[in-house]
Amino acid sequence: MNSMTQVHHQVGDEILTDYAAGNLAEAFNLVVASHVSLCRDARHRLEQIEAVGGAILDQGHGFAMAPGSLEATLALIASPQPEETSVAPSRRCSVLPAPLQDYVGGCIDEVAWRPVGMGVKQAILPTSPEASVRLLYIPAGCKMPDHGHRGVEMTLVLQGAFLDGDDRFARGDIEVADADLTHTPVADLGEDCICLAATDAPLKFSGLMPRLAQPFLKI
Repeated sequence: MNSMTQVHHQVGDEILTDYAAGNLAEAFNLVVASHVSLCRDARHRLEQIEAVGGAILDQGHGFAMAPGSLEATLALIASPQPEETSVAPSRRCSVLPAPLQDYVGGCIDEVAWRPVGMGVKQAILPTSPEASVRLLYIPAGCKMPDHGHRGVEMTLVLQGAFLDGDDRFARGDIEVADADLTHTPVADLGEDCICLAATDAPLKFSGLMPRLAQPFLKI
């Protein structure tokens, strides 16, 4: 796991609860898992939520097992297990947290970037169809198109920072946007910004050119 980062914008307890319960789409799961791996406080809150959930389960009523369940379980335990194969340790990556490295197949150098204009690049990651998730590479000082949201957009900063109104989001920070927010994020100066962004509905672009390009960018 990557070392923890000083994080100022954290995901809320409601989302952490849905994550712990397995209620999030895979794309949002990946963003939250990556955020938690970078944020000590979010990790601590998640552990507390999981502990409460475990206590509730302990106090719940038991359910009758199907006939033969115990015998089947014991037989499975006694059956020969496949030999473990040695796995080479993954390289330390200063940009991608551990949960994300599994999706990319390594570190940031393995990302298959595709240009989308103005120096911005993206890489869509394979997940379940309920939502999509992508890595975004945004040159320092570059302004993203003005847009609103038809659903939820969850953006985690992995490198550099971006400005959104009076707020600054740096490594480990997460921004959750919904239909109430229209914004124009700008990559901060000094270092190119890399983000992980998940959406469950197409964005609502204000400008004509982004709207024309939207079907090709799948965002």
